[in-house]
Amino acid sequence: MNVTFLGCGDAFGSGGRFNTCFMVEEGATRLLIDCGASSMIAMRKFGVDPNSIGLVALTHLHGDHFGGLPFMLLDAQLVSRRQAPLTVVGPKSTAKRLTDTMECLFPGSTGIEWRFPFRIEELSDDAPWERDGVRIDAFRVKHYCGAVPYALRVTVGGKAVAYTGDTEWVDAVADAGRDADLFIAEAYYRDKKMKFHLDLETLLAHMDDIRPKRLVLTHMSDDVLARLGGIAHETAEDGKTIAI
Repeated sequence: MNVTFLGCGDAFGSGGRFNTCFMVEEGATRLLIDCGASSMIAMRKFGVDPNSIGLVALTHLHGDHFGGLPFMLLDAQLVSRRQAPLTVVGPKSTAKRLTDTMECLFPGSTGIEWRFPFRIEELSDDAPWERDGVRIDAFRVKHYCGAVPYALRVTVGGKAVAYTGDTEWVDAVADAGRDADLFIAEAYYRDKKMKFHLDLETLLAHMDDIRPKRLVLTHMSDDVLARLGGIAHETAEDGKTIAI
């Protein structure tokens, strides 16, 4: 399995990084975990055909995590004339939030008939979502975004990639990441405590419980980016691909 960080930045472009967007590839499967507002730019920059993505899994409904979907959908409809099916899975209100966002950015865009098979399905922390060899387990976390936020654990081909999403510490973070082949974790600040976000000091205090095979830090503010040389743990970079 390969995981490419198409975007690993925060909401404000700290360090000149793109919004959150991770591409997971295993065999014929190619999916995104989150699709932040800058994701189409990131895909073009790193040579990824958006029409090759069959599934987008969303942690939560903030613009830096799902705001690229209107652009991806309209490109598929009007420019690249996509034919392959596309599925979006996310929190319960994903369909309404996406419709509202598209109508705000591109009035009238939701009244069209899609030229390709497109569906939106809901995640739940009660049962995993499974289809075509992909399993997604959702773990409810704590991050104010007007809908239920999740940490996600995506399993394909026997390999598990877990991602905290944006959240302050809750035990569900450990449940999502425990023994994962790759654990992608928010580290917004080095040691400053901030409501609804995770700092590196707090994360590391729980690592003996999580025990991932590989940890990569993401969603870092300038506070962390300015001190990367003093961090002993692996950090994400836009365009970085790792094999697990």
